[in-house]
Amino acid sequence: MNRARHGAVIVGTGMIAGVHARAVHAAGGTVRGIVGSAPERGARAAKEWDLPHGYPDLDAALSDEDVDVVHVCTPNSLHTAQAEAALRAGKHVICEKPLATSAADAEHLAAAAEQAGRLLAVPFVYRYHPLVREIRARAQDGEFGAWQLLHGSYLQDWMLDPAADGWRTDPRAGGPSRAFADIGSHWCDLVEWVSGVRFGEVSAVTATTVPGRRRDTEDSAAVLLRTPDGLLGTLTVSQVSAGRKNRLWFELDGARGSAVFDQEQPETVWLGTAEGARVLARDPGAGSPEQRRLSTLPAGHPQGFGDCFRAFVADAYAAIDGAEPDGLPRAADGVRSARLVEAVLDSARTLAWTRIDNGNAKEHAA
Repeated sequence: MNRARHGAVIVGTGMIAGVHARAVHAAGGTVRGIVGSAPERGARAAKEWDLPHGYPDLDAALSDEDVDVVHVCTPNSLHTAQAEAALRAGKHVICEKPLATSAADAEHLAAAAEQAGRLLAVPFVYRYHPLVREIRARAQDGEFGAWQLLHGSYLQDWMLDPAADGWRTDPRAGGPSRAFADIGSHWCDLVEWVSGVRFGEVSAVTATTVPGRRRDTEDSAAVLLRTPDGLLGTLTVSQVSAGRKNRLWFELDGARGSAVFDQEQPETVWLGTAEGARVLARDPGAGSPEQRRLSTLPAGHPQGFGDCFRAFVADAYAAIDGAEPDGLPRAADGVRSARLVEAVLDSARTLAWTRIDNGNAKEHAA
């Protein structure tokens, strides 16, 4: 397949915008320019990043005929309007998660993408760790047997300081959920995708633990999840756990074996059986085809988050060109996540088991 050299615009100038820009270059695309929160901010970022254009606004970027992909990397409350404008202009969109701050808006965006016939992808990039793919392949092959329990946590400490603030702590900009929507959503997407299960209901409690913060989105959450056939999952989410920088950790326990993945130690996974346990290292010369495909460095040369992001963008661009890459997170996955966030918040308010709206079968076929 002859792949086009895609022209991209980055909307936003923060840390994750830089990650997107580097991934575009690695995927063989061209970053045409950037849109900042104000014209002068976009111009300054364009100069710092050595980009051709610091567009004065999104409309100017969308009028550039050499742009066919828009990367939305702005505060959560802006995602819906910006992504929809790009889709209506005929552009493909890669939109940071959450796709929207409500399930209704996420569903609206997914419908807009379908109507426009354009890709809408969401960076659930932890799917792109090679050993995550290895665990998934082994699960699909039946190595672990029927699942008995799915459990884990996602822990950070960047909100431990009472002075930590910004748009993420403001419900008007970040949405009604912070810790769960920001990182718990990643854990749920990853565990459902790797294990092949779909949770049907949740029982959740959230907490704001740091006194003196100006606003009150949650710092932590404890979530019990259950599938329609009774399989249990447990998840602890925190952005106030000292020393934990970005620890997404899960254990999948099956009737014949278990698997453990730790995002802070992504070059190995722990595999257990009743007879004992072993540690498996990433190796491009062994394992599943997807582990081999995503292992771009020799064994012993660590890969990490940046490599995952580059692989995700490369797969998104390949999908634009007509390919069907395995595991690419699309609009339906963003909708699913928004529905799960709303179920967690509803459960935390009522202290009752709350059903997750699973939508229709077509949405979740991927």
